[in-house]
Amino acid sequence: QVQLVESGGGLVQAGGSLRLSCAASGRTFSRYAMGWFRQAPGKEREFVAAISWSGGRTDRADSVKGRFTISRDNAKNTVYLQMNSLKPEDTAVYYCAADKWNGMGHEGASYDYWGQGTQVTVSS
Repeated sequence: QVQLVESGGGLVQAGGSLRLSCAASGRTFSRYAMGWFRQAPGKEREFVAAISWSGGRTDRADSVKGRFTISRDNAKNTVYLQMNSLKPEDTAVYYCAADKWNGMGHEGASYDYWGQGTQVTVSS
């Protein structure tokens, strides 16, 4: 069992930056691929980024390439999402998720554990 807790969300102006953190409990964190998803009001949840268990492979949605970076520190049981050049359309609740099969999929159903989410609001 893995418990995930996101933090770092908030209100920022367009063009600004935020770094989200996702702290995981459990000794198996380093075996899992991790992903970030987001859901805006009235929209479906969408994939943002994923990282392999070792951190050696990453993947990002086209909408955030060049602006967002995913990373992890297995010694701290934490995965990060650095978000730069934020846009109003990035406004959403951001969730981290763990995939015990290390698949790094773009579908939420591929992930086994989820955090409660953190709100990111980008003002224009």
